[in-house]
Order: sequence, then C-alpha cells, then structure tokens
Amino acid sequence: MRSPERRYSWTVMANGAYISRINSCDHNLNICCELLELNSRIQGQLFTILNVTAREGGQYAGVETLKSRFLPWLGTCFSNASPGLYADNSFSHLQVQSQQVDSEESLERDKRLRELSSSQEKELQKLETQLASARVELNSVRQDLLETQMELEETKTKSATTLLAAEEEILQIRADLRMAHDKAELRNLDSVEDYERQIRLLKDEISILSAEKSILHGRLSRSRSPSPIRHSSRSASRSASPFTRSESPTGAQLTNASRHSRLISRFNDIYANDRLDAQNLLRRYIEDLEMVQRIIFIATVESFHAAKLAFRQFKLRVRKSLSPSHMGPESLEDAVIDYIVRNLDLYDVQSSVNEVISAMNVNPKISFPAEIDFILISSFIREVCRVAFAMQTLETPLDIAFGIDGELFSETKYRRTYDSELTAPLVFYHVWPTLMENDLVVFKGEAVTKRGALWSSRRSRSRSCSPVRSKSASPGRTLTSRGRSPSPRRSGTPSKSDNNQELHLSMLSS
Repeated sequence: MRSPERRYSWTVMANGAYISRINSCDHNLNICCELLELNSRIQGQLFTILNVTAREGGQYAGVETLKSRFLPWLGTCFSNASPGLYADNSFSHLQVQSQQVDSEESLERDKRLRELSSSQEKELQKLETQLASARVELNSVRQDLLETQMELEETKTKSATTLLAAEEEILQIRADLRMAHDKAELRNLDSVEDYERQIRLLKDEISILSAEKSILHGRLSRSRSPSPIRHSSRSASRSASPFTRSESPTGAQLTNASRHSRLISRFNDIYANDRLDAQNLLRRYIEDLEMVQRIIFIATVESFHAAKLAFRQFKLRVRKSLSPSHMGPESLEDAVIDYIVRNLDLYDVQSSVNEVISAMNVNPKISFPAEIDFILISSFIREVCRVAFAMQTLETPLDIAFGIDGELFSETKYRRTYDSELTAPLVFYHVWPTLMENDLVVFKGEAVTKRGALWSSRRSRSRSCSPVRSKSASPGRTLTSRGRSPSPRRSGTPSKSDNNQELHLSMLSS
C-alpha cells in the first residue's frame, strides 16, 4: 500500500545504484498543476495551429485530413485507455520525468556551481595577484613621492640659502664698492693734499737751504776777514737770520713718506738686481749654489747690524753736538734726525763694510776659497749698508726679521724657492731676509724648505765649520784686502768721513 501523503520514486544512476527520493503531496500537486498548465498551453497552441492551417486552406480544405487522422486518433485514445491505468501510468511517467529533470538540473547546477566556484577562485586569485602588484606599485609610488618631496625640500632649502648668499654677496659687493669708491676719493683727496703739502714743504725747505747757504757764505767771509766785533755780529746775525725753523717742520718729516717708499723700492732693486749680480760673481769661484745664497744672506744680515750700530753711534754724536746750541719749537730728537737725513753722505759706510767682512770671516756657517776674500762682494755690502742706514732715519724704522735655519716656515714672511719641497714645514736655509715695519711685513723674504731641515742644517754646519780665517793665509788675498779695504778705526787714525762729520758738527754748533 502506498501512503496517501507520500510517494516514493526511484532514480537509476549511471553506476546502476538506485536512489530513493521522497516528495510531499504539496510538491506532487504543484508538479501536476505545472504539467497541466504546460499541457493546456501546448494544446492551446496546437489547436491554434490547427485553426490557422484550416483557415488558410479555405472552408472545406483539410476536412479529409481531420476525418482520416485526427478524429480516429482522438477516438482510439479515449476508448482504449482505461482511466485508472492511464492515470497511474501517466503519473508515474511524469514522476520519472520530473525526477530525471531534477537530477539533470541538480547535476547541471552542481556543474555550474563548480565552474562558477573555480572561475571565481581563479578570478579571486587573479584579483589577489593584481591587488598585490597594485600594492607593490603603490608602495613604490609612495617611496618615489617621499623621495621627490625630500628632494623638493632640499632644493627649496638650497635655493633659499643660495638666494640668501647671493643677496648677501651682492650687498657685500655693493658695500665694498662704496667703501672702495669712498677710499679712492679719500685717497685722491689725501694724495692731492699730500702733493700740495709736499710742494709747500719743499718750497719752505728750498728757502731754508738758501738761507743756510747765505749764512754759511757770510760765516766763511767773516772767518777770512776777522774784526773786533766778530762775536757780536755772529750773535746778531744768528738772531736775525731766517735760518730759524719755527714755521716749518723738519726735513725728516718733510719727506718721510717719499723716503719710505723710495727705500722699499731700493731694497726691492737690491733683491732683484744687485743680489743676482753678486750671486753670479760668486758662482765663478763657488760651485755650490746653497753656499753662495747663504753667503749673500749672511752678508745682508750683517750689513743691517753694522748699519744700525753705526746709526746709533752717529746719532749719539749728533745729539751731543746739537744739545748745547739747540733752540726752537722742534724737539732735539727731530733736529737730530733732520740733521742725519740732510747729511747721509757723512755716514762712514766703508767702516761698516769692513765690520761686515770681519764678521763673515768668523761665521761658521759659510766657507770661502782661500785664494779670494769676501771683499769680492763689497759693492753689494756697501749698497745694503747705505739702504739699512737710511731706513733707520724713518719715523718707524725698517728692519729685517730674525731668521734661523730649521725654523717653522711662514707664508706671510717668506716665499719658497722653485727647488723647495712644497710640503716641508721647516726652513732649510734663507735666501733673502724679510723687511719688517714693527710687526708688519713690508717685503717678503725668500727661503728654501726641505724635509729634515734640522738634521740637514746641523750636518751642513758641522761640515762647513772651520776655524777663524786668518788674513795672512795667502799673500795675494792679504795685499788685496790691505789695498781695497783699509780699516782706519783699528789703526787708531781718524778716517776722512769722521773728520768731515766732526768739522760739520763743529760748524753747526758754532
């Protein structure tokens, strides 16, 4: 017996197994209703087709076909089939068909679901890979953006700093230009004023010299023709003479700037010309260039020492002579310097040359061939002594800087020679001294720098060290030194220049 509420259907699978399915009554009724609806639709469409075809054939067309086929088929279908069996068979057939349809639909649905799931998984994987690549690209873009922002900030800061620096440079250049323009104008004004003042002072000096000349002529004439009123006339002429210097500065102050520049220029000429002439002269007898340059440097240094000593002695004698008769607004020191400047020819330069040669003969750093003497460069020594003596008469005397072998090389004081080692920090030996004005470098010296300068200088000093040279070593040199460089101070007889100085001082004091 079958349950009125449930109907069982058996579906044969592909592998031969039977699967039983249980449908509810509502489900079966719904399926029957759907079949009836489908059947009615199909029948309606068939009858519509029959009607259309019969109408197209005319009023009597198709009657034979309906009689011969359609009416017998309807009669056989309704007469042969029993109601219960027909219903039962049709229902079971419909149920089998529905189950087949459901299984096919479920298989198709599962297949579609699998295809959809596989396609979705593939698409999901593809989307994930795209997302990962997009993230990587996004990170790279962010990194590039950060780097670009940093470069932009750096560029902004650099441009701002360069702009500020350029503005500051422009302002500094403008300020320098204004200062240079102002200094040039002031210099021009000062130079014009200096020229005018020098012209006035030179005119005053010419008038003073002419007055001195007239006074000296008058004194000479009075000395040749003595009279009882000699002292009174001298005092009267001294009081009424225009030789008084109350309204004009001293001669030393008149030409101090011009003498300063002239002496520096002369010192430069000695370095550029006289030094090279003396060097070429010494190279005829000495092959070692280092020894030649050492000789010239030591001669220059000793010349300055001798000239300064002679200046101090000469200054003391002039002060001693002028102090009893000095009168006027100017100081005694100005009068002494004025006298020395006016009478530089009274300087006994030969005695200074002899002192320099004597000092060089006992110097252990230099050596000289036995057949000649240092008098060979006496003209060079004489010129250096004259320039050094004149430099002591300036308001701020010029002097050479102290230099010693092995000292630390200074770029502000010396220039390196072409054969020096540029990285050597010590001075091997000096070629030319530095001219100084107090602590200010006026003219740079020249020095040779080499590594191991201390050891090299000691070794060369020990190699060149020799006993005091005797002037009786060779007859030729003795005759030369006696004939060319007499030493009047050592013999005790006054020289001609000393006699001239004493005579001039006695005349001035009288």
